[in-house]
Amino acid sequence: MSEPILFCWSGGKDSAMALHTLLQRTDVQIVALLTTVTEGYDRISMHGVRRELLQQQAQSIGLPLHEVLIPQQCLNPIYEARMEEALRIYLDQGVRKVAFGDIFLEDLRAYREKNLARIGMTALFPIWKRDTRELIRSFHANKFRAVAVCIDSKALAPTFAGRELDDSFFRDLPPHADPCGENGEFHTFVFEGPIFQSPIPIRTGEIVNRDGFIFCDILPER
Repeated sequence: MSEPILFCWSGGKDSAMALHTLLQRTDVQIVALLTTVTEGYDRISMHGVRRELLQQQAQSIGLPLHEVLIPQQCLNPIYEARMEEALRIYLDQGVRKVAFGDIFLEDLRAYREKNLARIGMTALFPIWKRDTRELIRSFHANKFRAVAVCIDSKALAPTFAGRELDDSFFRDLPPHADPCGENGEFHTFVFEGPIFQSPIPIRTGEIVNRDGFIFCDILPER
């Protein structure tokens, strides 16, 4: 019997690589994707990607999507309460493990593990401690494609927003930037790769600066 796993899906490349890793195993079964969506904006929290595109990702992956709605400027207690409410739905169905695409942030891992332990669940980190340069090589080798949707202007030039994560993107990254953006330098939207039945057709739209974060709006290509 394969073990049921709930996957915390951000829509970005680390999520995609972690999910790809799990989908190749025969001892686990992904039961659903869990994503936080900001109320009012109808976008993936932090990444700023339209809800419609998130739903297209899930449809192409072929997994159910559970959206956790959180308010704008969400306070931690509200976030944790809404996440717990969603997690308990799967706990009641016999799911005991939740997977994440985190790579090396110890404090974030500890935070996730503490919150899950409180309700009797444990965390799974499929790409934990993988070398981020090696992960990007694997990303390209597996023919994943993604676009940078959010840039922290304190870490990277605003011109990185909206660029595809091709070889030139990584050549242009400054030496201090992690290749996977694990320190929050950039966030991405994956639109093609082995986890998808078909690519998500997209085009880039308006670029805006919100409190030092540069967002590139990604639009569904009709």
